[in-house]
Amino acid sequence: MFEGDSSQEKSKRSEPVGGVARTAVEGLMAVLRPILALLGAFLIVIGVPLAMMTPIPFVPIGLPVVILGTVLLARNSLAGRRWMQNMLHRHPKLERFAPNWLLKLIFGDEA
Repeated sequence: MFEGDSSQEKSKRSEPVGGVARTAVEGLMAVLRPILALLGAFLIVIGVPLAMMTPIPFVPIGLPVVILGTVLLARNSLAGRRWMQNMLHRHPKLERFAPNWLLKLIFGDEA
């Protein structure tokens, strides 16, 4: 009977250590997510003029920057994800430019 109590005490002692580590990671992600979302919005804003100022025609330098920005924004901000989904819903012609693998990358599921 006392052995069972000691094993429960050991498990109780080991739980807070994992819980503290898990809480620290969640706290770090809570700080990191808004930063990544802002970085994504910044990359979208910078990528459009960068694409227009490309010195070589038909070389999409700004396109990867905009794609990276949309991925960061959609994956780290609920409001950003909703905004992008609403834009795709309002303007279905935009969706034809994005292949399925890109939509899966941006939204994390089949859109």
